[in-house]
Order: sequence, then structure tokens, then C-alpha cells
Amino acid sequence: MVETESDTELEPGDDAPDFELRGTDEETYALADFADDEAVLLAFTCNHCPYAKAKFDVLNDIADDYDDVAVVGVNPNDAEEYPDDSFERMQELVDEGTVDYDAYLRDESQDVARAYGATCTPDPFLLRNAGDGFELAWQGRLDDALNPDDEPTRPGGDMRDAIDSVLDGDDVKKGFLPSRGCSIKWREE
Repeated sequence: MVETESDTELEPGDDAPDFELRGTDEETYALADFADDEAVLLAFTCNHCPYAKAKFDVLNDIADDYDDVAVVGVNPNDAEEYPDDSFERMQELVDEGTVDYDAYLRDESQDVARAYGATCTPDPFLLRNAGDGFELAWQGRLDDALNPDDEPTRPGGDMRDAIDSVLDGDDVKKGFLPSRGCSIKWREE
């Protein structure tokens, strides 16, 4: 496990890179599939990283609490080198209720993670529905518990504040707050 902090590639207002990724339900998803939502919380995450596992409940709770926000997990990790990050394990986590997002998707090619500039798990991106597609509203941590054993001041508080701003039609006032987690497990090229 290599701990790293997220970095920025996209700026608020940039078009969100589209994708076509297979979900644990065997359906293929693109951003257009969430066009009825006001926002999408796209979280690059995985099955095995202790930082990502510590945020399963936070992401599940956000998915439960916001009807107008789709919470979408994307697992880009190399499952050959890290078998716990396999698609089958993703399906097991969804079936047992550990992961209860709106969708949990597999980025087998790792192209989507690269397009967003994701670096760690979890690495959350909040996307605003701009009417003709999605744009980045904010990239930042879910809350102030940066280590797996830390207790947050308010679970999901930083992301909830950002979501509330977006749903109110406002810009997110807080600047970039990096997430911390395991580095994405990139395949050897």
C-alpha cells in the first residue's frame, strides 16, 4: 500500500470526461445515464484499500440522503496484480450490501481514471449537470478523516457542503481539499 494525496487535473467548470463502463449489474453506464440527476459524485475507489473501505459507509449514506445526486464508484485498479479488486469481488460487495451506491463501475482500461487525473482511492469528483452534459463542480475529500482509523468531525461533511452548494445553484466556495488514500494500482505498460 502506497499512501498518496489526490491532485488536480480538471478545474471547476471543465467538461467532465465521458465514459462507457461496465457496472456490477452487467449494464454499461455513461454520464448521460445520470442526466436526470442534478449532480454526480464520481468516486474513484476500490475494494481492498483501507482508506477506500473506511469511506464505504460515507458514500452509501450520501447516496441514501440525496435523491438528486447519483453516487457512482469507479474501480480502476489492476485486478491482475491485486485480485481483491476484481470485478467479481465488486459484485460480491454490492450483493452483500457493503457497497450501496447508485452504480459501481469497472475501469478496466484505466482510461477514465487517467482522464480525470485520479491518483488515489478514494478520489472523489463532484460533477454538476450543466444541461448539455456534466462539468466539474469540485474535487476534494469526503471529510476531514484522512486516515482509515480517524473519526471525522462530520461524516462526509466536506462533500456534503459541496453537494449542498451545487444543489442550491451556487459555486462551491471551498478550494481544493486533497483526498488521501492508497495510490491507484496502475498496470505496467
